[in-house]
Amino acid sequence: MPFEATEKIWMDGELVPWEEARVHVLTHTLHYGTGVFEGIRAYETDAGPAIFRLTDHVVRLFNSARILMMEIPFTVDEIVEACKETVRASGLPSAYVRPIAFYGYGEMGLNTIPCSVNVAIACWTWGAYLGDDGVTKGVRMKVSSWARHDHNTMPPASKTTGNYVNSSLAKVEALKAGYDEAIMLNDSGLVSECTGENIFAARGGVLITPPLSAGALEGITQDSVMTIARDLGHEVRVGDLTRSDLYVAEEMFVCGTAAEVCAVNSVDDRAIPCPGPRTTAIAAEYGRAVRGQIARYKDWVEHVD
Repeated sequence: MPFEATEKIWMDGELVPWEEARVHVLTHTLHYGTGVFEGIRAYETDAGPAIFRLTDHVVRLFNSARILMMEIPFTVDEIVEACKETVRASGLPSAYVRPIAFYGYGEMGLNTIPCSVNVAIACWTWGAYLGDDGVTKGVRMKVSSWARHDHNTMPPASKTTGNYVNSSLAKVEALKAGYDEAIMLNDSGLVSECTGENIFAARGGVLITPPLSAGALEGITQDSVMTIARDLGHEVRVGDLTRSDLYVAEEMFVCGTAAEVCAVNSVDDRAIPCPGPRTTAIAAEYGRAVRGQIARYKDWVEHVD
């Protein structure tokens, strides 16, 4: 999805013009995929732009780096403030925010120990990743021929840049086959997640989402949705799902920072009731929560000003 440039990007402690935010062609992470990143959203609220669960996202960024044994040369609080500073500088009422930490120029080879670590934060206007009408119309899904990598291959608990080669292969395969998104299974044949979203399927009146052990990322939107669903009176369980569970689901949706909450209307050409009543209610409540309109979720919203 194309984006329009904003005025500034934060790089290693200072705001620089968008067009000057460059790295060298021999940047280590460009060659080996050893960076970590986050996707975060700022929403327009009555009190100005506010970033949804900002600190939680930055903590996950640092946890991803820890898994890679990468030392980010800033504190969590400094990156939290830098994200706010970047959104303020953009002048945007709402934005998608992308922090990334990566090994920079100066060392080459697989050994990352001598490499410097750089951090950048950019933001831009970005609509719902799977379409603005995803809640009402739903999206068509395909189970990918590409398996999600397991915990002893490429740790899925880390939001690592190189991990997303796996997701990109699955995404492009699905798009070329005429679908909107791919569902990835692990090596045991159990549902893991989509290429960039967590999955919820309703079976027997219960919303089920795959566990981290299946290869799913520990989703912050996923956690928010589980809290909202339970507060609305729905039973939610973390548990294994097979592809057959998806085919006969009473309803199904996916969620993530970029996609927000998006209904699913079919999997491998098996129609799924869409939009389901739980999906509709949860998506509406989520939309209010991220904009600071629900008192019980006020702590999730961090104002930029």
